[in-house]
Amino acid sequence: MNVELVVDAKATLGEGPSWDDRHQLLYWVDIEEGHVLAYDPFNQTNTKLPVNERVGFVVPTQHDDKGVVGLQSGLYFLNWDTGVLEFIDDPEHHLPNNRFNDGKCDPAGRLWVGTMDLDAKQGAASLYCVQPNHQITKKVNHVTISNGMAWSMDHSYMYYIDTPTKQVIRFNYDKDSGAIDQPTVVITIPNDSGSPDGMTIDEEGMLWIAYFHGGGVARWNPETGEQLAFIDVPAVNVTSCTFGGEDLDELYITTASKETSSEELQTYPNAGGLFKVKPGVKGAPTYQFNG
Repeated sequence: MNVELVVDAKATLGEGPSWDDRHQLLYWVDIEEGHVLAYDPFNQTNTKLPVNERVGFVVPTQHDDKGVVGLQSGLYFLNWDTGVLEFIDDPEHHLPNNRFNDGKCDPAGRLWVGTMDLDAKQGAASLYCVQPNHQITKKVNHVTISNGMAWSMDHSYMYYIDTPTKQVIRFNYDKDSGAIDQPTVVITIPNDSGSPDGMTIDEEGMLWIAYFHGGGVARWNPETGEQLAFIDVPAVNVTSCTFGGEDLDELYITTASKETSSEELQTYPNAGGLFKVKPGVKGAPTYQFNG
């Protein structure tokens, strides 16, 4: 399977890809450098918006001119044209050593955001849900590194990764209320595969999971707990993935140069780049925040 380098960004910690279907743009971030990035596949340009602090994720909104970002100091709207930030809220203002990590919107347009301690202190983080009216509710506590999220195509399940557990948890999910319950382990990642990071889902209900320290992206069946396929990516630290393109048949993959040795960088000089592959299946859309 041909994995194509589309941006040789050499990002320190490339992460958080989301596809903006209206503008046909791939948004992503470099967490440690404080950059929000927008890749235009038609023009093959990668626009950089500095936000001057760690940024865990970026997601599109119903507004043409802005998205939502999770910074270390809280949640903000970001104006694409001016770079101006508009504060929304910070549910962890009392935890200055925590930052936002992965964030995604559910099929109803709510924003789900997770945190982590800068030193990855065990159990110091949480997962939150932000309603369109900006009301924030804590959904999962005692999390260590809140990471990948996905919703089943029939909207009955939510899948979730707390990286150090090396597990994917499935919750029963109510689209109308945003309630989740009955957490069940459906996938356990082998110890020698690296750490599960970002995640997305395809139209067949299979999960695609990026492996930090694992050099690729794996496709899993959450019904059987079986790994179905593996895509080698030319980087040691593969961080996340999402489906994009006009037909949602392209898998965009983010990587990091962080925690890559000088010897590994000689083998993988494009670590920190944005990659793309056509895996032969279409994916779920990136949902927008309705706030």
